Amino acid sequence: MSGKTEKPVMADANQALLPCEVCGRSFAPDVLERHVPICKKLFNKKRQPFNSLKQRLQGTDIPTLKKAPQSKNHPVKKSTWRQQHEDFINAIQSAKQCSVAIKEGRPLPPPPPPSINPDYIQCPHCMRRFNENAAGRHINFCKDQASRRFFIPAQTAAKMTSRAQGKAQMGLKKEPPVTKAVATLLANRAQESGKAHPSKTE
Repeated sequence: MSGKTEKPVMADANQALLPCEVCGRSFAPDVLERHVPICKKLFNKKRQPFNSLKQRLQGTDIPTLKKAPQSKNHPVKKSTWRQQHEDFINAIQSAKQCSVAIKEGRPLPPPPPPSINPDYIQCPHCMRRFNENAAGRHINFCKDQASRRFFIPAQTAAKMTSRAQGKAQMGLKKEPPVTKAVATLLANRAQESGKAHPSKTE
C-alpha cells in the first residue's frame, strides 16, 4: 500500500515473512504468491449489503416482495426562495421605518407593494390569483357567477354611492324627542336640586 519497502518479519529463524501489498498482512514468500491475486480480487469486488429479511424468509412459504422502483418523473418546480427572501427583507425594512416614524411622530410610510407569485394563475373574470389546484376549481365557479350577474359599471357606482350615503346617515344620531311630561319632570328635578343646594348656582 505505501511506497516504502518494509523489512521482512522473521517468523522462525529460518523463514522470513513478507507483507502483502494489498491488505498489509505478512506471509511466507511461497504463500504470498498465492495470496496476492486472491487478495486483489477480494478488494476489487464490491460487496452487496446483507439482506436479513431475505435470509429469514428463505425456506418459508412467504414470497419475498420486490419493491417497485419509484418513478423519478416528478416535475421539478422552480424554487422561489430568492423572491421570498426579498419580500421578507422588504417587510422588515418597512417595519423598521414604521417604528422610526412612530417614535419621531411622523406619518407612517406606505406599506411595501404586494409581491406576485409567478406560479399562481390569474382568474380572467375577477383578476385574483390562485395556485394550480385552486385555480382549476375557482375559474369554473367564477365563470358561472359572472354569467349569472351582468355588471353595468354605472349601476354599480350608483349602488356604491347610495350605500355610502346610507351609512353616513346612520352614523348621525338623532336626539330623542322630549315630550311635555318629560320636560315638566326635568324642570321639577332642577327646582328640587336648587332648593336642596342653595349655595350652588344653577
